[in-house]
Amino acid sequence: MSVKERKERERAERERLIVATARELAEQQGWDAVTTRRLAERIEYSQPVLYSHFRGKREIIGAVALEGAAELAAAVRAATAAADGPRERVAALARAYLDFAARNPAVYDALFQLDGGLAYAQEDTPEPLKDAFAALLECLAEVAGDGVHPGMFTEVFWAALHGLATLTRAGRLLPEDAEPRVELLVDRLAMV
Repeated sequence: MSVKERKERERAERERLIVATARELAEQQGWDAVTTRRLAERIEYSQPVLYSHFRGKREIIGAVALEGAAELAAAVRAATAAADGPRERVAALARAYLDFAARNPAVYDALFQLDGGLAYAQEDTPEPLKDAFAALLECLAEVAGDGVHPGMFTEVFWAALHGLATLTRAGRLLPEDAEPRVELLVDRLAMV
């Protein structure tokens, strides 16, 4: 291995450590607790080293969001692949999405609530974000219905899931009604 390759590998490893540490800290204490000073202390590197990877917290949030998008896409695809039939796939998608949001609140915030400097629904949208949407679209396109644009249907279904995830986390919805909500969403919105 050349010196250049070793340095690139070490740089990539430092970047992964920064993102993992930021994510861990955010999940434990919230995004307000994630500061460059605190990250530098936790990873045992100086703040200038952190800034050599990320210009600031916004870019770190963006990196966590991209990592989370890949994980969300994988979770949705795994859940829908294991389900038989359109209705079961849509229900599995909804459950996987809501479970991801509940298990990863800081990552979910990085993806959908905080400014990570990422473009959404644009030509320059990063590939992991496009792929997360594609994972939803792959399942939902088959139930969009005649004359309904599959992408738009996916956006509306996603918005409903986001609302359920956000309101549940905020304690605005009764937790014991989570499954009936999924059933209602699948039966009435997806009508499968």
